[in-house]
Amino acid sequence: MIHFIGAGSGDPDLVTIKAQKILKQADVVLYTGSLVPKEVLRWCKDDALIVDSQGMKYPEIFAFLEKYSDKIVARVHTGDPSLYSTIAKQISFLKEKGIEYEVIPGITACFGASASLGIEYTIPGVSQTLIISRVEGRTPNPESLENILACKNSSLVFYLSITLLKKLKSKALEMGYSPDTPCWVVEKATWEDEAIYRGTLGDIEEKVAHIKGVALILLGDFLYQEESEESHLYTKSLLKEAL
Repeated sequence: MIHFIGAGSGDPDLVTIKAQKILKQADVVLYTGSLVPKEVLRWCKDDALIVDSQGMKYPEIFAFLEKYSDKIVARVHTGDPSLYSTIAKQISFLKEKGIEYEVIPGITACFGASASLGIEYTIPGVSQTLIISRVEGRTPNPESLENILACKNSSLVFYLSITLLKKLKSKALEMGYSPDTPCWVVEKATWEDEAIYRGTLGDIEEKVAHIKGVALILLGDFLYQEESEESHLYTKSLLKEAL
């Protein structure tokens, strides 16, 4: 069986117990070396075949998975396999070949980042919606940046977009966002060398101009973490009714 494993946002201690069990049993491990910390592989058997998929094209990955499909294979992706992981094509291939698989979830970067920042994405009266997206670059985005930014009462998190921050800033200002709108960047969330940059739409670009690798952009008033109305879950009136 092929086990798609979410290796989490970076901290190897955030890998799920189920994923650890599979890594301990796996005969073959195919991992995304450019994004998955090598510490995640510490659970692997000494005699396991461990291969870095960095640089491999789809045909090579497909051939690899098929070749070892009679063994316990751990296909390790960063974060959670349901976001920006390309498992859809791999699963489609496995279904076509009749090869069994399972998906083991992991902690995606935006939740690793929120934990590091100590923030909540859903603030009563401010935002009850979290939008995860990316700024269109070489990879097309069917949802326009204008439509995403139009959701001003949502908590916005952009993956894979740090080199397109200038485009995001320009479009946000064009659509009426204030230069004072909170805009934070978390580089390598939960990794040992994680870095956090707090700023505004007006000044964040210069603060993170040096970043070329893995980073998240968080944008919106939710970053103030101030409720504009009291949560009904913990209001005194409802507590009295419950009593």
